[in-house]
Order: sequence, then structure tokens, then C-alpha cells
Amino acid sequence: MMRKIWNWQKKEWPNFTYKEDRLKALEFQFSKNIGTVLGAFKHVGDDEREQFIIEILSSEALKTSEIEGEYLDRDSIQSSIKRNLGLRVDKRKVPPAEFGISEMMVDLYKNYNTALTHQQLFDWHKMLTNGRRDLVDIGRYRTHEDPMQVVSGRLDKPTVHFEAPPSNEMQEEMEQFVSWFNAVHNPNNNEVLPLVKAGIAHLYFVSIHPFEDGNGRIGRALAEKSISLSVGEPALISLSKTIEANKKLYYDVLEQNNKTCDITDWLVYFGETILEAQQDTLKLIDFIIEKAKFFDRYANQMNERQLKVVNRLFAAGPQGFIGGLSAENYTRIAKTSASTATRDLKDLLDKGILTKTGALKGTRYWLNVK
Repeated sequence: MMRKIWNWQKKEWPNFTYKEDRLKALEFQFSKNIGTVLGAFKHVGDDEREQFIIEILSSEALKTSEIEGEYLDRDSIQSSIKRNLGLRVDKRKVPPAEFGISEMMVDLYKNYNTALTHQQLFDWHKMLTNGRRDLVDIGRYRTHEDPMQVVSGRLDKPTVHFEAPPSNEMQEEMEQFVSWFNAVHNPNNNEVLPLVKAGIAHLYFVSIHPFEDGNGRIGRALAEKSISLSVGEPALISLSKTIEANKKLYYDVLEQNNKTCDITDWLVYFGETILEAQQDTLKLIDFIIEKAKFFDRYANQMNERQLKVVNRLFAAGPQGFIGGLSAENYTRIAKTSASTATRDLKDLLDKGILTKTGALKGTRYWLNVK
């Protein structure tokens, strides 16, 4: 059987090619969306801006981990993000994985405009692998002799989706990658479109797969750094959240584009994903503005139990509480009796703070916001 030929084995590697005309409409919409986001941000107060940053960084930390099948604790991540941003937090003990990914997201946010270095990549890898004991190479490129493969299926009959360059080529490959990344993001280099830079950065990096683990998460972080450098400020977009919503497509398109250096299809997919992520950011800004208006209107009309539950509902973000709030949920969150929960919920309905759907055991409550 003929051996697969991967993109890094092609003579043209790493000179990726693409059809620019298929990307121009996406680039136009990308630029337009940036203006819309900046305009929306002007209506956000300082407190709401802080909430927005915490919400988007914690969501990205959660979702970039979920893409890799790692499910972390949202409250621990939010607490860690606040701590890494220098904000006051409770003395919650944060597990190593949650602390590490949060530390990386805050570093990406704070140092978006610095040139990329090997040390920054090593630092991100140390953060991501915080608490791990199963890896040989932490904070450095891989050195193991076994092939670095992306596989699925049975152990005795695995399907190889990709095989990366051997470990002894990592230093040379990564020297080339870091040099390319910094050259293409030089402020005087306007030859490459922003979406193309971000798309190539991600595919190029994961094709090298330089670390023993964490390549996908670092690759997505590099795409966000690329966008930030192109627009001149932290991107703050829901890239990983958008990818995670249809991660099968993400992996399929990656696989379809890892055997060639013509990556037009990948760039179209990635460009469309970034536009969708921008729209999600706009929804989050609107949600945070609505949240501020909501509390201005209703904060003084709620008792301590009601306030606790409403805050929990808002913490679920624009997508809302999955399945809606039940009376049983209310009882558990407010730590109260069923009869008190019934009275509290009726009061919240009467004041227009909540709306309800369903009946009897199927009754569910929702925040009355746009």
C-alpha cells in the first residue's frame, strides 16, 4: 500500500498557496465586523467591559479544552481568570488544569502585541500541562523517537489521520515557523490578508505538532494572537467556542487539508468560522449591556435568594440555562424549601423579572431579557 504523503513532505512546504478571490468577500465582512464590534464597545461601561473580558476569556478557556475532550470547571476557570487579571476573588482552590489554561488565556490577552518567541510557546506549554506527570517534554519541543501521529479507532487497527515531522526536525521547523509568523505580522507587511494569516498560522503550527501534547490549544491561541496583531488590539472573539459547536467539521477540514500545500478550502472554512465568532462576540456585548440595564431596573426588587438565582442564570451567558430553570433548580441554588421557592418564583414572574414556559413538572423559568 502506498504511503500517505503529508503536507510537510511536499517539496513546496511550507509555502502554502490559496485562491485569494475566494477569500475577498470574507475579508471584507471581517473588516466590517471589526468596526461594528468597536462601535458596540463604546456603549459598554468599565464594569461591563471587565465582565465581558472575564466572560470571553473563561469561555475560550473552557471550549478550547472541550475540543480536546477535556471538561473543566467553569467557576474555577472564572476565579482563576480574575486572579490572573489582578482582580479580587474568593480563596477558592483552583485545580492545576483550570489554573493553567486560565493563565495562558490571560497571557494571550495581555501580551497580544509582542513578537512570537520560542520562550512564549514554551511558557504556554508549561501553563497548559500544569500538574501533568505523564509527559517527558514539558516547556520544550518534543524529543521522543516514536512517530507523532493523530489516530483514532481500535488499538490493534488504528486509523492514522496525520503524521507530523519527526522530533529531530522540530528545532529547524519551529525556527522557520517563528520567523514566518513574525515576518508576516510585521506592521509594514500588508501583502497577506488578516484571515489568511490566522488560518495559515493555525494549520502550519498543528502540521508541525511540535509538542508532546497541547498542540491544538496552542494552535488556536496563535490564530487569536494573529487576529489581534492584525487589528491592533486583543481580538476577544469566541473562536474556540465556535469551533467546539461543530468540532467534527473542524477535524474533518483539517484532515482534508493536511496532505497538500494548497489550502484554499481550509482558509474558507477558517474565515467563515472567524466571522461566526465575531457575531458571537457581538451577542455577548449586547447581553452584557442588557444585563446592566436589567440590574439597574430590578436589583432592589429582589431578596437575597432571588438575587443569587438570577446571578446564576446570568452566569450561564447569552445561551441561557440549559433546559431552563426548574423549581427544583431554584430550591437547590437558593438552598431553600420548595414552598419558599414557589413563592419566590411567583414574585419574580409578577415583577416581570422571569418568564415561564410549560406547565406542572415541565414548568421552566427564563430571564426576561432580549
